[in-house]
Amino acid sequence: MLLEKLVISWRKKRESRHERQTERERLFLDNGSKVLEELVATCNGKHTPIRSFSYEELRLATDNFDDHRVLHDHPMEYPTWYKGSLDDRTFSIKYENCGIKTVVTDIAISAKVSAHKNVLKLVGCCLETQPPTLVYESANGILADRIYVIKDDGIRKECQPIAWQSRLKIAREIAHAVAYLHNAFSRPIIHRDINLGNILLNQHDVPKLTGFWVSISIPEGETYVEDSLCGTAGYICPSYYATGRVTEKTDVYSFGMLLLEILTSQYPLDCRATSADDEGDPSFVNYLRTRAISEIVDPALMVDGSESGVIGREEQLQSVLQLALTCLDEDPEIRPTMIDVTEELRRIEMFVS
Repeated sequence: MLLEKLVISWRKKRESRHERQTERERLFLDNGSKVLEELVATCNGKHTPIRSFSYEELRLATDNFDDHRVLHDHPMEYPTWYKGSLDDRTFSIKYENCGIKTVVTDIAISAKVSAHKNVLKLVGCCLETQPPTLVYESANGILADRIYVIKDDGIRKECQPIAWQSRLKIAREIAHAVAYLHNAFSRPIIHRDINLGNILLNQHDVPKLTGFWVSISIPEGETYVEDSLCGTAGYICPSYYATGRVTEKTDVYSFGMLLLEILTSQYPLDCRATSADDEGDPSFVNYLRTRAISEIVDPALMVDGSESGVIGREEQLQSVLQLALTCLDEDPEIRPTMIDVTEELRRIEMFVS
């Protein structure tokens, strides 16, 4: 009787393994065809070598997707990033619980723009999961964890906050990456989801832009493309919200919000809530224009003594604030281009002596 039970149990396990393997093979074929089709369309048929990882490889690389392998302490709206090790090499492995179409877009755009040093390089993907799991070059964590060092419960995170000069350098390098998206291709690529959660840092704190899941290209000869609303609350451009038109200035607005976060160490919606409490001007941008720089920026940035040579610190902070507010102007025509933003941030970096 015992032997019979063991045989039945073994057969069930074998059938279960066979069913899982059959499903993974089906997903590999279905997802593979979608990814290949999008790669050919996005990269104009150019060869884009990306590695195919099996589910078993990723399971082993992450110790069965153990929580201790998670790269970050993140809000639930961010994807889950794991630190994986395979063949004596480390990777950043991203799992995002969203539709196949958005992940395929993420793969295709990432492959197309990976040449830029401030874009997280796509190494490959696993087609045996639904949706596919993406594998990138190694990173140490997300920028959000180094800006927001205090958790919601008031407990300080283990990671060190980023000093002002490093924040400024990160802003300038990400601006350059976005300018690359807008200008390096015949059809400008609009990211549409620039935020601290889509910027990773490597071991040297070099920023890497990622999260191209809602990116969209503007047709050649056009200045905009119409599409449904996508992005992160607090970062979405008002004109895009009102008209459904996506332009380069859509990203400029989001980058302006990113600059405010880097300055204030507050979420965009928290910044807006602060301005709403004021009984004077309800306008968010006008509220910031009427406040002294010391009332707006993270107090730690005003007294940061970890860097040598802080002459010009307040001028830098004020200039970055003014740049952020220009990026957030209601009139898209007044907002600068990302090339202009990059040059202005480079100029501001030279203030400190």
